[in-house]
Amino acid sequence: MDKRLELEVSSTLSRGSAANHTRRIERLLGRDWRIALPFVLPVVIIMVGLIAWPFINAILLSMTTRSLINGTTQYVGMSNYARLLTDTDFIVSVKNTLTFTFASVGVKFVVGMGIALLLHGKLPFRNVLTGLMLLPWIVPEVVTALTWRSIYDPIFGGLNPLLQGLGLISRPMAWLAEPALAMPSVIAVNVWKGIPFYTILLLAGLKAIDREQYEAAEVDGASVIQRFRHITLPGLRYVIIVTVLLSFISTFNTFGLIYLMTGGGPGGATRLFSILAYEKAIIGLRFGPGVATALSIAPFMALIIFVLSRIMQPETRAHLKKNETIFDRVLGWLGKLLVALLDLLFLPFEWVNEQLGRLIKSVAHLVNYHPQPLKRSERERVGIVTRLVLLLPILVFVLFPFYWIIITSFKTDLQIQRYTSIFWPEPWTLEQHRSLLQDTPFLTWFRNTAIVATTSTALSVIVAALAAYAIARLKFTGSGLLTTLLLITYLLPGSLLFIPLYRILTDIGVINSYGALILTYPTFLMPFATWVMLGYFRSIPVDLEEAAMIDGANRFVAFWRVTLPLAAPALLSVTLFAFTNAWNEFLFAFVFITSENLKTLPVGLQLLVFGDIYPWGKLMSASLLMAIPVVIVYIYAQRYLVEGLTAGSVKG
Repeated sequence: MDKRLELEVSSTLSRGSAANHTRRIERLLGRDWRIALPFVLPVVIIMVGLIAWPFINAILLSMTTRSLINGTTQYVGMSNYARLLTDTDFIVSVKNTLTFTFASVGVKFVVGMGIALLLHGKLPFRNVLTGLMLLPWIVPEVVTALTWRSIYDPIFGGLNPLLQGLGLISRPMAWLAEPALAMPSVIAVNVWKGIPFYTILLLAGLKAIDREQYEAAEVDGASVIQRFRHITLPGLRYVIIVTVLLSFISTFNTFGLIYLMTGGGPGGATRLFSILAYEKAIIGLRFGPGVATALSIAPFMALIIFVLSRIMQPETRAHLKKNETIFDRVLGWLGKLLVALLDLLFLPFEWVNEQLGRLIKSVAHLVNYHPQPLKRSERERVGIVTRLVLLLPILVFVLFPFYWIIITSFKTDLQIQRYTSIFWPEPWTLEQHRSLLQDTPFLTWFRNTAIVATTSTALSVIVAALAAYAIARLKFTGSGLLTTLLLITYLLPGSLLFIPLYRILTDIGVINSYGALILTYPTFLMPFATWVMLGYFRSIPVDLEEAAMIDGANRFVAFWRVTLPLAAPALLSVTLFAFTNAWNEFLFAFVFITSENLKTLPVGLQLLVFGDIYPWGKLMSASLLMAIPVVIVYIYAQRYLVEGLTAGSVKG
């Protein structure tokens, strides 16, 4: 009897000790750490193995150089960075990068804001017009580059005859061959490609502004410019900051578009720092100096990423006033300075608008003309017509490259070479499509792209959904840090990672294989997908999952059967976004794949070019066939894409 009592006491003490141990672990790792572990482990492995380690490896590699005598690697410390200060090529490339970035971002913001304002409100066929404005964004980068190179061609292109016909130029211009014209030309293409990103996010921001504010301001006599200055801009402040900074990062690190159009020429006029890093590391096999070139802008990028990460995280914004730091106060002062600059910018417009109104009233008084005020319905009709007229030239700018792709792909080689019937095929022919499919490895490239894009998309979306759910629903130590790291990873430029990734993939023996791309594509697909899914999961009521678990479901079953189906729009959105980015990716495929049988479409298309000979018919036919799958998918699921991007990436 005593022995049994002893055993019971011992068992009770053991259970108590185990319970205390469990509570200590939960206090240390969080209440749900056991459940969260399988959800977040895949994303942690990807981030550590394919992002953190390559980045650390890049830093170490940037402090080495390779001896030309015996081929050994030597540690040189900060010498590679010190040499950049006197490297003329580097200094010129940084100037080119800054010129390209600031000009592109500025024009994209102005044009994107204009389009968003024109599309906002009642407009016939607004969904169709919005879909058309999205087309440049979803078209593969290689298609964009080749199409515009064809349009810019001084002999066979469509831009010169168009401008000559309008009387804007007197002679054909070599747009990409003259140093003075090359940079403005590639900036124009980047603007064309990036306008939809601004339009989508700014349009979503405009929809969130209460229309009653505009109506009250209009009753008080505020002009259109005053309403824009005092209502629209303040209402879009957060969206504008996020959009501009995201665009700045992607534009600053542009590689494929410029490389495919000019290769950095002529004479280095369009050589950006990313192209210079590639030339040093991959072409020149000077990995240390090449990585140092890429990492030289890391502090600048780190500052922008830090600002953006603080702004985009809802927890940070909610507690900004409570935990305000010196950095936050500096941002506040910069914001006030920006408002003051905008006030100064809009003062002349307001003055001109006021004087114009007075002039019209004076003229009407002199001629004794007193028009009756328009009714509300009449004002709306006038507004719709005005907006359609203003949208027309923008629509022409957006759609002309697509028209050029189609008509060129249905011309014969003789028709293109003789430069006859420039803007209309006579006759229409399938010769280019037939030759492309029979005489080139296009179908092999298509297959490779489909395999890589589908596999990497599936992997990225599955990992993203699991990680996003854990962060949104479960309590575990490090969830906030993981959220921040995901955002930083999403913003980390590929130009900083491709050189160390090349070395790592070579060391593990998967370079020049499907595995090289399937392993590395999630580095830029997964973080964004996680961020968007996180925003959706937070908006789904927790009560639904709790009810399922009361009925006997475990956490994974509740996630799979309750939460995931409700997040279907976000799931479709991130799948589309990830697939499109994987389908269009150029830099990694260009660097990591050397075998002709494994090349993807973005890389394969440039192989159709032989020296200075561009088979424009085949190139435009290939561009059309490459773009069709993506365009069809986006036409079908445009609404889900816009909903997912605006709800996840902006609202976070």
